[in-house]
Amino acid sequence: MNVEPERLKKFLLDAELINQKDFDRAFKKSQETNKDIGEVLVSEKLIEQEKLTKFQAYLQGIPFVNIEKEIIPQEVLNIIPEQIARAHNIIAFRKRDSSLEVAMLDPEDLRTIEFIKKTDPFLKILPRLATPEGIKNALSQYEKTLDVEFGDILSTKAKKEEQIGQEDLIKASKELPIISIVDTLMKHAILQKASDVHIEPLEKEVVVRFRIDGILNDVMNLPASSALGIVARIKVLSNLKLDEHRLPQDGRFKVETEDYKYSVRVSVLPVFNGEKIVMRLLAEGTKAQTLEGLGFSGKYLEIIKNNLEKPTGMILITGPTGSGKTTTLYSMMEILNTPDVNISTVEDPIEYRMPRINQTQVNAKIGLTFAAGLRSLVRQDPDIIMVGEIRDNETASLAINAALTGHQVLSTLHTTDAPGAIPRLLDMGVEPFLVSSTLNVIVAQRLVRKIGGGKEKYKLSDAVISNLSKYCNMERILNLLKEEKLVKPKATLEDVELYRPRFF
Repeated sequence: MNVEPERLKKFLLDAELINQKDFDRAFKKSQETNKDIGEVLVSEKLIEQEKLTKFQAYLQGIPFVNIEKEIIPQEVLNIIPEQIARAHNIIAFRKRDSSLEVAMLDPEDLRTIEFIKKTDPFLKILPRLATPEGIKNALSQYEKTLDVEFGDILSTKAKKEEQIGQEDLIKASKELPIISIVDTLMKHAILQKASDVHIEPLEKEVVVRFRIDGILNDVMNLPASSALGIVARIKVLSNLKLDEHRLPQDGRFKVETEDYKYSVRVSVLPVFNGEKIVMRLLAEGTKAQTLEGLGFSGKYLEIIKNNLEKPTGMILITGPTGSGKTTTLYSMMEILNTPDVNISTVEDPIEYRMPRINQTQVNAKIGLTFAAGLRSLVRQDPDIIMVGEIRDNETASLAINAALTGHQVLSTLHTTDAPGAIPRLLDMGVEPFLVSSTLNVIVAQRLVRKIGGGKEKYKLSDAVISNLSKYCNMERILNLLKEEKLVKPKATLEDVELYRPRFF
């Protein structure tokens, strides 16, 4: 939307939402990159998208609407065909008598407005300005629900059920209904931001579950007779052996559309009723987050940054599976990734592609293990080495030696806490004097769920405090809250104000 930068600058400065120095810097960058000034302000985190859009709406004299959580009636949504809506980022979201409210990113798109008017000459179009996130949410509502889509697919499949058999797996994997089932599952998993897809064969049905925000949710029950075809289809995509049903298999494939690009890691495991499949979804092109964005702050952030400045030694990230250890390593490499150093990694899998970093994918089938990859990396003149995980004695020994001989080594270790990393290394055969002379810092982390919607304030009861005391040191937690100045110096556990989700 065309808003003069000087006019926008004046309003933002008057509202004290930005200072002149930051705006001028963003304006210079917008000219260098040929991007809209608003886009740069949001990407540099100088202003929130919603606040900026509200200002732009005010300057244009157009009402602002927040449709990020709006559930639009299907008959209203379909007034604008999906293809037009996606091409022009325009959504019909409310209809009253002969008036149609339309959310847009660019209300000056007169051609699209004229197109809508042609569908009904008596329709009065009321343009509204929305955020990109709001438009994205509305566009997703064009998708059929999972139940509806599978209802269509399975009604087609019922006619061809007899064709699927153990001896005809290749043909089954190419059946249109089976292809549609797998494609639809992947599409909905990605739209719902699932990290994992579980396909579990039971005696009378196949259960499909998505892991979303760390929690597994049942999303679909399919007929047991579809199991062979689904497994065969995923094996074909992953280039696995179709006739192997007794041994576990691992593979990978990619899912690409105009909107997203995902790498899918596949694990097939024989179980009592057939073969269970777990697929890990990894978004390609995702940028590494900052350490601050991951939740590091205060003295802990300072400790990490000070140790990242050391040219040699080892930094270890510990924690349970799925706690974000590799993500933290990528954030550290983002800080270290400068033109004057050579960074090499050996990973399984490569979760994020990073420019100017030499990333190697582990492939155990051809002998490229973490140890073999690390042994080769030290001959590549690296300054910084990232090892995805220290799993065995050989990898631990090589990583310690690399840290001793002038390299900075970043890696992860499966222990429940930071102190547990040291006995774990000793169990792997590393000499104690080598551990003390190479380890710079050990970080233990967990994945913590955040409150996304409404919240309400509450305080801990005596019974809850007593129960929590069985699992953690409540006095230490209170002291940490005081150190971070989140509670008053004389506060007790009963005084601490906490928040929980509010369910309407």
